[in-house]
Amino acid sequence: MAFTHPLARGARIWTAHVGAPKRMLVVVTTLELDPNHKGYKKKLVDDLSAAAAEYLSSSGGADGYCLINRLREWGNR
Repeated sequence: MAFTHPLARGARIWTAHVGAPKRMLVVVTTLELDPNHKGYKKKLVDDLSAAAAEYLSSSGGADGYCLINRLREWGNR
């Protein structure tokens, strides 16, 4: 079962190679994730984080998760 959420634009489990390999759910979103940015909406980020954590607890497919912005938006920084 894949992770889906209205605020997620995509999600996939990847293996992180930092120390011991760990499987991470990477969730791509259009939400502003920087708390110091004026467009940051804590409730929406918290809702998406809670959904990812719930997915991990029910699926057991990964060790953790991270939220990232779409690559297209990185050039605007």
